[in-house]
Amino acid sequence: MISVPSTRQITSDFGRHVDKDLTTREREFELKMFPLNIILDTSEEQNWQNDYYAYHNYNADVIKQFTELFAKVINPVQQYQMPVIRLDKETPKEAVCQVFENVNTGGVSLTVFELVTAIFAMDDFQLRQDWKERQEKYFSGDLLSKVTATDFLTALTLLSSFKAGGTVSCKKKDVLALTLDNYKKYADSLCSGFSLAEKLLKEERIFSSDDLPYSTQLIPLSAVCTVLMDGNRIHTTSVKNMVKQWYWCGVFGELYGSANETRYANDIVQVVKWINDGSDLPKTVTDFYFYPMRLLGLQSRQSAAYKGVMALILKNHARDFISGAEMDFSTFSDEKIDIHHIFPKDYCIKEGYDKRKWNSVVNKTPISASSNREIGGYAPSVYLGKLEKKGSVTSADLDGYVETHWIDHNLLRADDFQNFIIDRAKKLLSAIEAATGRTISGKDSEEVQQAFGAPLN
Repeated sequence: MISVPSTRQITSDFGRHVDKDLTTREREFELKMFPLNIILDTSEEQNWQNDYYAYHNYNADVIKQFTELFAKVINPVQQYQMPVIRLDKETPKEAVCQVFENVNTGGVSLTVFELVTAIFAMDDFQLRQDWKERQEKYFSGDLLSKVTATDFLTALTLLSSFKAGGTVSCKKKDVLALTLDNYKKYADSLCSGFSLAEKLLKEERIFSSDDLPYSTQLIPLSAVCTVLMDGNRIHTTSVKNMVKQWYWCGVFGELYGSANETRYANDIVQVVKWINDGSDLPKTVTDFYFYPMRLLGLQSRQSAAYKGVMALILKNHARDFISGAEMDFSTFSDEKIDIHHIFPKDYCIKEGYDKRKWNSVVNKTPISASSNREIGGYAPSVYLGKLEKKGSVTSADLDGYVETHWIDHNLLRADDFQNFIIDRAKKLLSAIEAATGRTISGKDSEEVQQAFGAPLN
């Protein structure tokens, strides 16, 4: 099978040479090329076949060859039955969606958003266009760029379900049952809720989508923020701190690894009730559990807890090793802040240190590209001297910069890797406890003492 342009010629050498000419029926017959654009026109196909046989003087081999083509290709295409399901205008929307879901088993599956788009189109509402406009206005920034149309509908269903006062749910069937009236009623306020969630995350030093622990947690967070906009409660320090505590419990408890509509429903009900009435702690807070050994398991930024630790370090007013500038949003963007080893990888390999320790989050911190170039693969005692020279900074000032990363400068200058790991692990655990408002148990377990060489309490 070959494809030809509208000229019906295949050329080379920028059109100077004609490699295959199919401009006439005779040229098709000569080259034995059957035109597929007539395959569904049985009358035209039959005429072509008769003329083809005549052109080749009814040669037996030619007839045999075409007969095989007809049996294997032409006839099966002509006889193919296209399945069609006809739906009356009166068919219930849920039934229409069910049909689409059941039939569409191959290829790319239809998303909830596409199904709701079809439902709303029955009321002459262009959901796709509406979402596109909201996306450009509210979700064009990097941090919220991972919010999908389906995420937005799920959050809106969660919000409208909560506002209705009955059983709160945002499962797929609930999203499909979302009414256009409720969409129009809550879409604007939910967009503002997402914007508030974005500001809250930036306050917690989460600046980019790559550093966002869970995009899924944005669904209940935005809905909670929207509810708490009433009376501007979300802007009071006490309320904001409670929302942040719930958020960090979800991150460090690693509770949002997949879409969990049941947890979303619990979140909006329990968090709002906790804030309004001072009632029991939300399930996400009580479900929080972080075992100290997990620190050694956080080896890459794919983990939500790993990203959470880096955000807490930035929130501690961490400063750049050379300039001493605090790593706020502007510095983070301008200075190309990234995560690097404190005891450099090459140095640790040369010294034969345990990779589980030196490649874990305990030995990593946000560092600017310029500072990291000076660090290279040198021992800390060596690169600290290079940093002092590069930044024209005193030893005392540099020690202060280092300490903002929860790094003991004395242990760093002494190249004391083992005690550095123990000390920093303790400080990171304390930071997680402060963020979540929960106590971490097992700091002095036998496993922890064997892995770190000392208890972490």
